[in-house]
Formats: sequence, C-alpha cells, structure tokens
Amino acid sequence: MATSFGRATLATVAASAGVSVATVSKVLNGRSDVAPATRSMVQALLLEHGYVPRSPHRRQTALTTVELQVDGELCAYSSAIVQGAVEAAAGVGAAVVVSIAQGVVGSHPSWAADLLAAGRHALISVTNEPAQLAALSRARLPVVVIDPLNMPSDSVISVGATNFAGGMSATQHLLGLGHRRIAYIGGPATATSNQARMHGYRAAMDAAGVPVPPQYVRTPGYCHPDGLEAGAALLDLRPAPTAIFAASDECALGAIQAAKARGLYVPDDLSIVGFDDTQIATMTSPQLTTVRQPLRQMGGVALRTALRLAAGERIEFRHLELATELVVRGSSLAA
Repeated sequence: MATSFGRATLATVAASAGVSVATVSKVLNGRSDVAPATRSMVQALLLEHGYVPRSPHRRQTALTTVELQVDGELCAYSSAIVQGAVEAAAGVGAAVVVSIAQGVVGSHPSWAADLLAAGRHALISVTNEPAQLAALSRARLPVVVIDPLNMPSDSVISVGATNFAGGMSATQHLLGLGHRRIAYIGGPATATSNQARMHGYRAAMDAAGVPVPPQYVRTPGYCHPDGLEAGAALLDLRPAPTAIFAASDECALGAIQAAKARGLYVPDDLSIVGFDDTQIATMTSPQLTTVRQPLRQMGGVALRTALRLAAGERIEFRHLELATELVVRGSSLAA
C-alpha cells in the first residue's frame, strides 16, 4: 500500500485508476453517474494514495483536529497505531489529540457534545462501546473504529486486519514444523478479532486433520498476565502442547515466561508464535515469531478516513481489512 500521507492529487489518483480527473471528482462528490466497479476502484485508490480533499473553509477555520481515543493504558500495540495516525496527520496539516478511555466513555450525556465544543472534527476509537457510538451518532460526530473488539453496525466505519488469514498462517507455520499438539491463547472470548484468529487456527488444524482438545483453547485476554496464566495452565496439562499460538505479542511473552518458570526452553522445548509484531517482538530472547499486523498503516488509514468523513464525503466501505504477514524469528523450531 502506497503511503504518501495525503500528498496525492486528483490527477495522481486518476492516473492510477486509468480514468479521468472528472470521474475521480464525481466519486468524491458522491455523484451517481459512475459505474459501481469504477467507484469502488477509485475509492480504494483514494485511500491507498492517502488523498484528503481540502475543505473550502480550511483557511477561515481552525486546524482540523481528530481525537484518537485509546482504551486503557498505552501499550506497544496502541502506540504503533497512534504513531501511524500522527504521521498521517502531519502529512496533511491536521492535528491529533490522544486521550485515554477508562471504561466509562459515553456514560455522560454531554460527552460527545463536549468533544464537538472542544473543536474536534472526528473521533478515532480503539473501542466501540454501544453507549459511545450512540452518543457520537446523536452528536453527528464522525467516528472510525480501529480493530474493533465488537464489530459495530453497518453505519460505523471500521479498519482492521486480516485476522483469520493471520491465525491460519501462524498455525500452518507450526504444523509445517511438525507440531501437532498446538494450543491457542487469545481473547477476550467474544472479541471479533479473537474469534477470527481462533477460527483461522481451527481451520488450519482441521485442514491438517489434527484434533484440538478443548483444554488446548484458552481465551482470557490479550495482555501479558493473560498469557502468563493461560500458558501456565496449558503447560501443566498432560500431554502438554509442544507449541502455542498466542493471539497477541503480549500474550506470547506471558507464555514464554510461564515456560521459563517450568524450566522449559523456547524454542527447544516449546515453540511460540505471537500476533501484532510490535516492538516487543524483537526485544525478547529469543526474538518472537509473530504475525505482523500493519498497525501504523491502520492508524494512517483511519486518520485519513476520519478526515474524509469530517469533510462530508461518503465512504464506500464499512470495514476495511489490511493484510497481515507471518514474520519468522527465533521462537519457533521444528518439533
């Protein structure tokens, strides 16, 4: 995906699409006299090139400001998303304000109106609490949800990654190394991202004809303590797994710690694959084999999409998934 962070012109997009500048302009303005296939292609290229239209009132108004709200403390995962959003904003002359939600967002009646009063033009959220989205809808404040824990309604734009494909590639990697006793740590259990990664894991195991004992699947959450607790429980089983696919890098680190506490060596005694490819993946010993989620790109795409919504554009997609990629390092080894 090209990441010019909004410096593309209509001519650039038109050349990539093989259409006229007038056609691109029609798509931007929501005109109906464009073929659906052409409209979809142009919309995709507008995002790919990072095109953001200039508001006709930009010179008379304050800097366009987008609130980026993170659920709980900043971690390696959310920091990468913030970095991508900030870089994209810098490229188009917008501003990003980062705030922390503590589980009570949307409970105050004036919460969304207060954001508008503070000069916010749109919100990017890594949560999607029903009360929050309802309040934003009433206030008519555009919102983009990143990697939603619970898939929002079709009226809400969201950006994520190919979680199912990532879960499948992680498990296929371990199967290809000869492992058959492969466990899964993920969660929260009802999270959309967890469900997709777990289904990818199960699909790979089913395709290989390898049964999955119920006790081999644990879905406590995505944080380090979750991986530590679930990893300990898995390694105390008989027979214990020879490999673990953890649905986040933090979970994977927790599982590594659980293995070391039991005198096991990674990857000699236990292979582990994570998910995200955050900075911590290369700070472990051994370095973590993991599924790379394009977190910076997700932040950048969300920022540019939020700006387009704030400018009154119609966005063709409801949920956009960016590709994941398996990155093989030192934490996985042949059985």
